[in-house]
Amino acid sequence: MSANFPHAVARLRAARLARSVKPFLARGGPKGERCTGCRLVPTHCLCALRPNVPTSAGMCLLMADIEPLKPSNTGWLIADVVADTFAFGWARTEVDPALVVLLNDPQWQPYVVFPREFADDARVVHEVTHDADIRPVKRPLFILLDGTWDEARKMFRKSPYLQNFPVLSLHPDQLSRYKLRRAQSEAHFCTAEVGAMCLDLARDTQAAQALNAYFDVYTEHYLKAKRQQPVDLADAMHVRLKEVTRPV
Repeated sequence: MSANFPHAVARLRAARLARSVKPFLARGGPKGERCTGCRLVPTHCLCALRPNVPTSAGMCLLMADIEPLKPSNTGWLIADVVADTFAFGWARTEVDPALVVLLNDPQWQPYVVFPREFADDARVVHEVTHDADIRPVKRPLFILLDGTWDEARKMFRKSPYLQNFPVLSLHPDQLSRYKLRRAQSEAHFCTAEVGAMCLDLARDTQAAQALNAYFDVYTEHYLKAKRQQPVDLADAMHVRLKEVTRPV
């Protein structure tokens, strides 16, 4: 199943492809045989399993140059799950005016999600602010720096327009489940895993569970496609995705 730019990451990918001097050739699968809706080969398409769950939080993805082009990018999964996902390409010397407008929108409370050791203590927070009615004072907007670890650190250091926002430092109690690229450390989580943790802090519990389950299913489809093995739509991962995406 294909889709025509269903969300912000897909649109950013299309814009980046339009600027490319030469075609971007993703690894795995015959050339040109990837679904535009999920980036997988057609035999392992994930589009029919895309979750539809409510969310109150928003996600703002600042993406390194070719990150939107990679089939292994998991920011795409966040955009599949979270309706209010915004995606911008990052450049050191220029800022998308639409990003500035978003960050200044009074409905949002932006949080830059990054480890505390790289920020001044005065900026670091560990929770999302809520009022007595267990609703956010403003809707949280989680700013995720989507790239390699080196690229993310560069984005954090060299984005002055982010310097006035609190830095949300996460403390996960598990190791990363990401298997699609080699990470520098098992303590480094992929973008979808970080997004799910943020949704949990925002008390978007169902969306957090859905994103985690969707990430596991995507990983399974991706790796099975790479190995030319069929997927089992009745296995525990797929059953779990159906369970957590049922209307509550």
